[in-house]
Amino acid sequence: MAALLASSPLFPSSAGAADPVSVAAVGDIMMGSDFPFPRLPRLGGRELLSAAAPYFKRADIAMANLEGPLLSGGKPAKEPIPGRRYLFRTPPDYAWNLRDAGISMVSLANNHALDFGRSGLASTKRALTEAGVSFAGKRGGIAEFLVRGVRVGILSLSCGPAPRSIVFPAQPLQEIARISGDYDILILSIHAGAEGRDALHVNPGMERYLEEPRGDLFRFAHDAIELGADLVVAHGPHVPRALELYRGRLIAYSLGNFATFGGVSVARESGLAPLLTVQLERDGSFVGGSVESFRQLPFTPVARDGKRRALRLMQRLSAEDFPGSPLVFGKDGSITLGK
Repeated sequence: MAALLASSPLFPSSAGAADPVSVAAVGDIMMGSDFPFPRLPRLGGRELLSAAAPYFKRADIAMANLEGPLLSGGKPAKEPIPGRRYLFRTPPDYAWNLRDAGISMVSLANNHALDFGRSGLASTKRALTEAGVSFAGKRGGIAEFLVRGVRVGILSLSCGPAPRSIVFPAQPLQEIARISGDYDILILSIHAGAEGRDALHVNPGMERYLEEPRGDLFRFAHDAIELGADLVVAHGPHVPRALELYRGRLIAYSLGNFATFGGVSVARESGLAPLLTVQLERDGSFVGGSVESFRQLPFTPVARDGKRRALRLMQRLSAEDFPGSPLVFGKDGSITLGK
């Protein structure tokens, strides 16, 4: 087990362990690509996350899914197929944009982490380590934090081949059961599920995209919580989805895209970019939270959305997919427990 990392505190240093642990989470981040041709933001991407930085920095832990390797040069591991397969490659020094924005952890368990093979993944890990950003991936590693005496672990999973694939749930569920006792709070970051506007709703059963199995996210999340997971944050569908409270633990079935500079369609619901903040008790149970609404437009930094469209969409989907849920959405973005 890696050494526990101290997080940046949301509360004053005099706060005790009884204070909730705050976790800010967003979906997919891809800060621009120079493959197969340059498509990078100005100023080295330093503006991409600036509108969201205050929210990341107020949380004890801020997490995201990092799409594509941080790499200079190298050979692609697969061929691009227009409309079906895209490859990304982002300069390594862009890792500092994550750190400067307040993001403390990224998931590398996704279908773009190996766009440039093992060397690309190794370069990504070096760049993140140099910038001080923790990570976890498909083949090992758990991002670990110590928050006012509370031990927090973040495990990353995806679909695709084993290991840590929810398409083959036995192995990751065994790992969750085995490690859950090592942490006061165990968080799962899962890249899975069908994609696009047809995938807005949570549908139990095996999800598929382009005939590829993408896992039964509904069942896996429930099974994982029964085995000791405390918060499930999913991404991959490229659209926001519902929130569910299960056995006192929160499941975010998709946080969609957040900052995918020119690499992913951001039309309609795909351009709605929620920033979820969750307050957790020391035992991982849900206390409350909020959804801040951001918006993506092509080739621009993520920006606040005064119309709160991400919030309103997630509120509607949560009511439709989980009627009777105790989660109460406020007009200000707050999420509380109803009586």
